[in-house]
Amino acid sequence: MPTVVSRPSTAAGVNGARPTAPAPAPAAGELTGSADLARIAAGLGIELGEPADTVPADARKLSRVLFARLRAAEEGTAEYSYVRGTLIELNMALVKFAASRFAHRKEPMDDIVQVGTIGLIKAIDRFDPSYDVEFSTFALPTISGEIKRFLRDTGWMVHVPRRLQELRLTLAKASDALEQLLNREPSPAEMAAHLDLTEAEVMEGLTASQAQSASSLDATAPDSGPGEGGDVLADRVAREERAFETVLCLEALKPLIAALPEREHTILSLRFGAELTQAQIGRRIGISQMQVSRLLNRTLTGLRAALLAED
Repeated sequence: MPTVVSRPSTAAGVNGARPTAPAPAPAAGELTGSADLARIAAGLGIELGEPADTVPADARKLSRVLFARLRAAEEGTAEYSYVRGTLIELNMALVKFAASRFAHRKEPMDDIVQVGTIGLIKAIDRFDPSYDVEFSTFALPTISGEIKRFLRDTGWMVHVPRRLQELRLTLAKASDALEQLLNREPSPAEMAAHLDLTEAEVMEGLTASQAQSASSLDATAPDSGPGEGGDVLADRVAREERAFETVLCLEALKPLIAALPEREHTILSLRFGAELTQAQIGRRIGISQMQVSRLLNRTLTGLRAALLAED
């Protein structure tokens, strides 16, 4: 852009009067609006629309120029705020790409993108144009690390021992550090060497990290064949326990039986515990077989009604 030089008014220096000349123009090359950005883009051979819709190759070219402007601008000025905001818009594709790697998690994608944007802002604030690396290469590990920290803090779906929880945190930190160093996700063997652990210990920690999320038993199995009607997870990992309902009924009956009068309680115990006949029970407690039958029927009817009644 052309350099604009404002000359001081000699009248003001002589008599102190406020000069009537127009206000000074913005500093040379100052970037504070979309028109200035469009001129920079045109100079790079880029037809600029909305910054967020810029294709990645053009976004990289513009970002190189804008980072130089950002570092030259004074923090807190209009130019600094505009350039920083434009860099965020230009590089939102990095956030969406990083977030897509975590699409299988239970957290809403909007939340993951929002957290990833925080990582992008941190990367922009830390990046130095003198680094011999593309901004995207520098930013992706930072964005992914921010998302991973968010997912680690969302809680565990299944309880695991404290030792494994701490091991998982250690592995997560090591993974972030190695990912920054290697520009890719480290292998279990590389993490084991970095932490002086065995590969089996690393695999145990990685397995424990899966307890942070759970899949529905009604979900289709990952390796199901194509087409509708694939196997659901419940068909593979669950089976019907026929005695389960019996156990539930017995647990529900315990307080009902405990509340019975002593004689009815004794009759139930002798009939279904000791498996005595009604005549034997009558002789044992000193009543007739007919009385035992009536008491037993009345007790069972009452228990059945109480068991079926809604709370």
